[in-house]
Amino acid sequence: MNVLVISDIHANFPALESIINSFEEHFDLILNGGDSTVYGPFPNETIDWLQDNQALSILGNTDRHIIELLHGRTFKKPRKPEKRIMYGWTSAELSSKNRNWLLNQPLYRHLQLENYGQQLLAPLSLGLYHGSPDDPDEFLFRDGPVARFRTLAKASPHQIIITGHSHTPYYKFIDGVHFINPGSVGRMFDGNPAASCATIQISRDQIKVCHFRVAYDLERLINKLETLRFPSIYSTMYRTGRKLN
Repeated sequence: MNVLVISDIHANFPALESIINSFEEHFDLILNGGDSTVYGPFPNETIDWLQDNQALSILGNTDRHIIELLHGRTFKKPRKPEKRIMYGWTSAELSSKNRNWLLNQPLYRHLQLENYGQQLLAPLSLGLYHGSPDDPDEFLFRDGPVARFRTLAKASPHQIIITGHSHTPYYKFIDGVHFINPGSVGRMFDGNPAASCATIQISRDQIKVCHFRVAYDLERLINKLETLRFPSIYSTMYRTGRKLN
């Protein structure tokens, strides 16, 4: 079984498109760890692609804030004007179909992988979360305390736990649990603007995880941001691959 794992696209469709075009193989399953919207200028193209390719998605924190706006409510955070501009624009820009799609996404998904047709020695259970199994806003990092991962492993019924949110790619095998973060498709913060993703190859006797960085058409993204006259800090962030706000 071949699984593509993506997260934190942030409406950066050129980056998402570059990832898909970089693989020749077929994926049996596409998992998206949330934050599909906000900060990039391609929310409809991003959600259209997720629907067209039957990706299994969950909500991230930016998606949840958009839902608040779609329900006519507001939120206290983020307070910075340049961030609130992006939320307001995204909520107004979404098509009716894509608003409905967002409103119907869950906070997490629990999957039994034997339902996806592979022949396994034993059933595999997978949990897809944005932050962590305990908290959708928790940040889990590559160099985070091993004790925290052990606590999560002990409490989890899953053999595979996928998280996003921290924009930090990692793979850890701790106490019998595979912890995977694919990094961010649309907004990496490590000084390299290339898109990040992961694949999981599952066979009868092993689970193999690989991470990838893929360059994309950055100028297409920048040109769209500038055409829409969004705050210039976003163009700088995408060019440098840094979180500046």
